[in-house]
Amino acid sequence: MTASAAELLATAPCGVFSIDVDSGRILYANAAAARITARSRDTLVGVAVADLFTAEFGPVLTDLIVAASTSDYDSPIAASAHLDGAPEGASPTAVSMLANSLRAESGALTVTMTLHNETERRVREKDLVDARRNAEAAQDDAEAALDRSQHALGASEQARKQAEAEKTQVQILASTLQRTLLPPILSAPHGMNVAAHYHPVSIDEVGGDFYDVFPLDTNTWGFFLGDVSGKGAGAAAVTSLTRYTLRAAAVFDRNPISVLENLNTVLHHEFHGDDPRFCTVVFGTITPGPDSAVVDLASGGHPPALLVTRDAEVEYVNTAGGQLVGALSEPHFASASVTLRAGDVMAFYTDGLTEAIVGPGRTRFDDDGSLESFVTERGPTTAAKIVEDLTALLASFGAGLQDDVALLAFGVPSTVTDASTGP
Repeated sequence: MTASAAELLATAPCGVFSIDVDSGRILYANAAAARITARSRDTLVGVAVADLFTAEFGPVLTDLIVAASTSDYDSPIAASAHLDGAPEGASPTAVSMLANSLRAESGALTVTMTLHNETERRVREKDLVDARRNAEAAQDDAEAALDRSQHALGASEQARKQAEAEKTQVQILASTLQRTLLPPILSAPHGMNVAAHYHPVSIDEVGGDFYDVFPLDTNTWGFFLGDVSGKGAGAAAVTSLTRYTLRAAAVFDRNPISVLENLNTVLHHEFHGDDPRFCTVVFGTITPGPDSAVVDLASGGHPPALLVTRDAEVEYVNTAGGQLVGALSEPHFASASVTLRAGDVMAFYTDGLTEAIVGPGRTRFDDDGSLESFVTERGPTTAAKIVEDLTALLASFGAGLQDDVALLAFGVPSTVTDASTGP
């Protein structure tokens, strides 16, 4: 037997035995024979082939071997049997067999027997029948579905148009509601310039970012910028309450810490149950002078403001340690006081700017201090210019911008004619 023939025999899908006619013992068994009989190949070699089958098949097996070894025809002789050794309570494995004789070069006569597991064959046949029935049923279902889809095509097109109209209506409502949460015009403190911008990440939902600048008296202005948790109608309700509370609290006590404490009391009382709501916010007052302005502010968990001097120096206003507004019954808020000189600008922003995704692994824009570098490269500046530059930066993020952003900036102009108010 050649190497290739031996390899084909060893890997054949049917079981193959080579049986010595004189002794009735197995001389060779391939892998499939071992699998069908649930024995190892080494164990099979030398075993009397009759021991593999149930007792009632013994006479048939003897006749099969004799007939195969004495037949003058090349065609194999067929028989059916059951293997012995089935687990208790289980049916013996049914097999079909083909046997024919082979005389070796030495003259010894052997019988080659092939085994086919009838149980496996019947399972395969049943699977084929079931598959055919399933295929026919699937074809019937497909034809019925095609008929239904053709009837539904017109209705689905009408539904698509209606959905588009509803989406447009939702966008209009969201845009209208968003505008009611932002001041239509900012009141600039005397002798100062002010600019602001709101950048929604989606036109389908109302965001929770907000800002405002308003007079407290003839000499002092109040301002705030913040970010309410969540989106949609719930966030809009909290935003409206927050803006109203900040304005009202500043009338009674304009101290920035006191204003945030009043806001915290309201939010914590209203939204401490199953639907907790909180925000980050910075509130402050501006008192302009002839060539300067004093800014007193407090932060509740909000990103620090950027101070850009007339000498193009950039630094963050230190409000570290301020905690979220509305999350705790008695939070800590951080305060700071800054004097702006002519040419100085202070800029505020929400965290949608710093947390925009700009690289692999969800790398955020300001993970390595990019915001400070960006602003430094553009100083000195004005309130309108810094808001314009940051707005262009937001547009460059594309899909990486994943949250709304509010921008607010004000400063003391270098000359009186530079004073202006931005939208």
